[in-house]
Amino acid sequence: MKYEGVLTKMRTELTATVEYYLIWQDDFINMNQLLGKKISINFLKYQCLNCGLEKKIFRQGYCYDCFSSIPQAGDWVINPEKSRAHLDEEDRDLEYEKRSQLQPHVVYLANSSDVKVGVTRKTQIPTRWIDQGAHEAIEIVEVPNRYLAGITEVALKDHVSDKTNYRKMLTNDVVDLNLAEVREKLSTYIPEEAKEYYLANNKETEIKFPVLKYPEKVKTLNLSKSPFYEGKLQGIKGQYLLFEDGTAFNVRGHEGFVVELNIGL
Repeated sequence: MKYEGVLTKMRTELTATVEYYLIWQDDFINMNQLLGKKISINFLKYQCLNCGLEKKIFRQGYCYDCFSSIPQAGDWVINPEKSRAHLDEEDRDLEYEKRSQLQPHVVYLANSSDVKVGVTRKTQIPTRWIDQGAHEAIEIVEVPNRYLAGITEVALKDHVSDKTNYRKMLTNDVVDLNLAEVREKLSTYIPEEAKEYYLANNKETEIKFPVLKYPEKVKTLNLSKSPFYEGKLQGIKGQYLLFEDGTAFNVRGHEGFVVELNIGL
């Protein structure tokens, strides 16, 4: 089977084991069904996810010009504490920013390689946790806007990491933690403005990924440097495809890359 199209991050569905789907313009692939099969990836060209032009991808699937100008790539996306829509202040497009920032957000703990704190829109749970390769996660607060979530994350990351060690995550070098206990210890550091939104009784969500065998060591595939790769798919975790030879391919990290995908036996 042969597919060709522009890569975007895989869609996911939380079932007993996470289901992954690679979406093309007129088709999709259930990636779980490709476990144990040989796949070749051939990089053809770039295509910006915003303007659609064949321009080198700078970040998040966008060319430099789009990344520097569109509201979807504003500074508040990566740094939610810089959100200003609740003050009626515009960054790049106030209407878009109000839609995105003035909705329920969750500050959470996730365990991918070790416990970390993060922020996401409520509508992105559990998608955000799956994308980070977390095998367990729990909510800390649910607040009405992105700014409150951002200042809460900033306060908590003085006491717990906000980064994922992707190599440990991909080799499954992880330990189970009691996230409810960690949450309780961190609760005293929640800013006053967000204390009323503390979630004391939410249960952990456990996530299982479709992996036949985890690699002992990981080498990452960068299509800009190595435009062709072929290997046998052994697993999927986070937004990574894991191959038999230890190669890990970050699908989300290649958004905006047009590829040809060949699926063998």
